[in-house]
Amino acid sequence: MESDRKIAMVVGVLFIVATVAAVSQFAFRGSLNASDYLTAISAHRTQVTMAALLDLIMIGAIFSIPVVLFPILKRHAESVALGYVVARTFEAVVLVIGTISLLLLVTLSREFVGSGATDASHYQTIGALLLAACDWTMLIGGQIILSLTALILNYSLYQSRLIPRFISGWGLLGVPLMFTSGVLAIFGIVESSSAVATILMLPLAVQEMVFAIWLIVKGFNASVVSNN
Repeated sequence: MESDRKIAMVVGVLFIVATVAAVSQFAFRGSLNASDYLTAISAHRTQVTMAALLDLIMIGAIFSIPVVLFPILKRHAESVALGYVVARTFEAVVLVIGTISLLLLVTLSREFVGSGATDASHYQTIGALLLAACDWTMLIGGQIILSLTALILNYSLYQSRLIPRFISGWGLLGVPLMFTSGVLAIFGIVESSSAVATILMLPLAVQEMVFAIWLIVKGFNASVVSNN
């Protein structure tokens, strides 16, 4: 019982760490939106590197969550628990590609400025590809695959009653909204940072924080845990 309580607290903290790191890193990515982004990134490479560091913290938390949760979830459905580990690992791998692309942009920007803008079109082409990689990995990993991982987790929690069903049910309702936001952004119907996309993502984002706080304060349903 004591170990289950610790697992709940650790998972809750990891969810909060992942969310705080994910949100905080946007404060350091402003130079990526500049018209002359390679020069801007070179001038602010410390900030962009900090964004990459926060990305890695987020990814580390994302990868750790299913590993820490596995002993709890496998008591109810081991195949689902394994699926959650695989899905979150896939999410982490996709996001790592985006982080590497971000760091490569820092290197490219330094080379671009150092070259005196010789053969600028060559640098611009590579830079555009790396920027696209950052955007696509964030969209696919941070919305589409995240929706899948949230579906697996909340389905398992709803079936097992490890937490109150209103929380896991809330998560299940938020999944299609998050997924829709990602699909709309992929097809260019809305911008990923638009108000519409944000509104669609908000229910699941808030649910994750409520879930995290619940785990830290209350933990898993003691009667359910003790019966398995």
